[in-house]
Amino acid sequence: MSNQITVEDLTHMYDTRCALDHVNFSVERGEVFGFLGPNGSGKTTLFKILSTLITPTSGVINLFGHNIHTEQKSVRKLLGVVFQSPALDDKLTVFEN
Repeated sequence: MSNQITVEDLTHMYDTRCALDHVNFSVERGEVFGFLGPNGSGKTTLFKILSTLITPTSGVINLFGHNIHTEQKSVRKLLGVVFQSPALDDKLTVFEN
């Protein structure tokens, strides 16, 4: 099986605070994968990086064969996000949301 998500040496700093410290993992096609941890452990930061909302300090990330640093538009087209709480804008169409 080929990896659909590969994260290598991912690090993210907020000024002097290290949110992610050399994180490594891969997810293969058909595999179910989850992030668990206490508040402040970096889950939201990791999600924001994987969804191209913020740029990591360092590391290599490939999603579905695309580098998130250089192919953000391609990565965004392949992602689907379900929020914990409703976050839809009533003024937008389903497609726009």
